[in-house]
Amino acid sequence: MLLPLPTDQDLPRSLGIHRVLEPCGSLPQPAWKLDNTPIAQVGETLVDVHALHIDSASFTQIASVSQRDPQRMRAHLLDIVAQRGKMHNPTTGSGGVLIGTILELDEQFAVMHTLAIGDTIVSLTSLSWLPLYLESIETIHLERSEVEVRGKAIFFRSNPLAKLPRDLPQPVVVAALDVAGAPSRVYQLAQPGQRVTVIGAGGTAGLLTLCALRERIGPQGEILAVEYSERALQDVAALGVADVIAQGDATQPLELVQRTRDACRGGDFLADLTINVVNVPHSEFASILLTKPDGRILFFSMATSFTGAALGAEGIARQVEMHIGNGYMPDCGDVALQLLRDFPALLSIFNRRFPERPPA
Repeated sequence: MLLPLPTDQDLPRSLGIHRVLEPCGSLPQPAWKLDNTPIAQVGETLVDVHALHIDSASFTQIASVSQRDPQRMRAHLLDIVAQRGKMHNPTTGSGGVLIGTILELDEQFAVMHTLAIGDTIVSLTSLSWLPLYLESIETIHLERSEVEVRGKAIFFRSNPLAKLPRDLPQPVVVAALDVAGAPSRVYQLAQPGQRVTVIGAGGTAGLLTLCALRERIGPQGEILAVEYSERALQDVAALGVADVIAQGDATQPLELVQRTRDACRGGDFLADLTINVVNVPHSEFASILLTKPDGRILFFSMATSFTGAALGAEGIARQVEMHIGNGYMPDCGDVALQLLRDFPALLSIFNRRFPERPPA
């Protein structure tokens, strides 16, 4: 659904600029600190937060510096929110999404999204934009980048969200909506009959992207799936939509090029379109080297250095069209959720990776 544009008079408040503490006049996302007082003001909606699904790049970084110790991770996460008034990792610059229940509802926001108090929602706005107040972190789920919390969040009128559908499990929906922009954008960029490479194909965004590509490029197109993890490669194979599967480390570009060439048995392996959905830094050069001159690259990963990508293409003398993976798309996650319905193998993998939480 396309959101109505606010008037000039309403724009600052609809964007949440009044909640910015540092630096004054900044928008909420790039701001260092927000006012996270959990009391709804005019034009705001207050949400009771149940869980945070942390962006994969951010969660991986936090887990790494905390040696995957839940207590240290809990302290690290609480410290970020205390310092910044939002879940905005200062190292990766990314956030994630939240799951919560509407407590207080702005009238205009209710009409925009057909919401009612008590509705359970998932933010399609990054946590790096939303004022967040945490009372506690109850549980950390290392296997699915999720933390169960007690807290409150503020939504502004400009912030997109999605209501949870009733026909799919909540953990699966949340995981899909967190990266829903990737498969939606694939439908825009990919064309029937193309060769498309997906780097990081075994992750959440990667699996959705593979299915979206199979629908979009048709039987004449070719999908090359590149993944580092052995276990994730098994899921890629079980999904059954990739034509070629290669295992390799995207941070080692020359080695990955050779592995991809070998997987293609020495044939043409350069892609018309490359989709990068990895969750670690330094994969820009591999993406460029695996793409044809005059091809396209979608850098959806929040671990991407766009400076490195631009200068890398210049140094390699590769004329490629590079796209930033803006997570918002007007379908508000409908494409991603429909893929889960259309591909039983995809839903099966998601159900295993993101199981329903047992009742308290």
